[in-house]
Amino acid sequence: MKNTGRDLGGKPVVGNRTILPGDTIGILGGGQLGRMMALAGTAMGYRFVTLDPTPEAPSSHTAHQIVAAYNNIEAARELAMAADVITYEFENVDAGVASLLEKESYVPQGSQLLYTTQHRVREKQAIEKAGVPVAPYRVIEGLDSLKEAVDELGLPCVLKTATGGYDGKGQFVIRHAEQLDEAFTELAASGRELVLEQFVSFQSEISVIAARSPQGEVKTFPVSENIHVNNILHLSIVPARLSLKIQREARQLAEKLATSMDAVGLLAVEMFVTAEGKLYVNEVAPRPHNSGHYTMEACETSQFEQHVRAICNLELQDTELLTPVVMVNVLGQHLDAVIQRAGERDEMAIELGVIPKLHLYGKNESKTNRKMGHINLLCKDVQEGLDWVEHTNIWR
Repeated sequence: MKNTGRDLGGKPVVGNRTILPGDTIGILGGGQLGRMMALAGTAMGYRFVTLDPTPEAPSSHTAHQIVAAYNNIEAARELAMAADVITYEFENVDAGVASLLEKESYVPQGSQLLYTTQHRVREKQAIEKAGVPVAPYRVIEGLDSLKEAVDELGLPCVLKTATGGYDGKGQFVIRHAEQLDEAFTELAASGRELVLEQFVSFQSEISVIAARSPQGEVKTFPVSENIHVNNILHLSIVPARLSLKIQREARQLAEKLATSMDAVGLLAVEMFVTAEGKLYVNEVAPRPHNSGHYTMEACETSQFEQHVRAICNLELQDTELLTPVVMVNVLGQHLDAVIQRAGERDEMAIELGVIPKLHLYGKNESKTNRKMGHINLLCKDVQEGLDWVEHTNIWR
């Protein structure tokens, strides 16, 4: 009989459980993160079922898909009946559905962290509660409130929607006082709450992926140095070109946050590094992360396997970096050239000593700036990988 997360009396099972290979993992969300999670978990012997409103979503190639809206209660219950454990692949999943599943099924990540990270103010408050620094911010309640906050925080600063923003959406960089009306009008039109953040003059952007099990075991992956273009991640460079001291501190902050937030599974922690070497946490995500894709070939254990191990209450594995690596995102405008190059002998890669590992996500429609895949460039030195990206002329 399928394990529904209930005991024989029909009550939800509480406490930690171990989900063994052969059991079924349910995923709220059917995008590329769920797809790669299922690829890693299938190799371990798990089965997968996903809930996503888009027919033939990327995860449908690696798991049975329930096609329904995220807030569809009956579909959520169907997912619960089919799965022994439920996780999610992105944080904008309906928190009410996650809360229901937490009561009626087994969701070791719970709904509280999802609720927290769906809202920038709640997220910042949780980070501060952990004793981890964030950039100064103010909650904005109107145009007058925005003007007062700008006077306090100074320019430049960044106005953001408290919910729904990703890849640069839902934010406005205010550099001059004359932009206040425009920024407020543009973002207030969404009807969402707003938050103003002081602009951090950073030397680099980094991230650390932390994994935590229900037992409280925590392991972090090496620091990724991230470069964005048009607010979309372009490159992840590992090892990061930073001092070992800063890298150690970044991993310690990520571990501290994972513990303080009582995370289960992965917690991606994005940070700014100032010229003085000070770290500020920008945001966190309770799931696999684009900046952790490099782990798929470059580490002893990938972020996706580690996430599966954590939610299933298995022992976490070693995260040691095996080789320098540069991850480059493949967006819609790059896809044709990347596919063409994959079918040719890559003389440049041979000359540079770079080994390209291509991952495509199986999306049905390619659009400009849509993430269609990524390439992990394994190399002896990260500069070799950066040279390959530059000289292919695909990412001009």
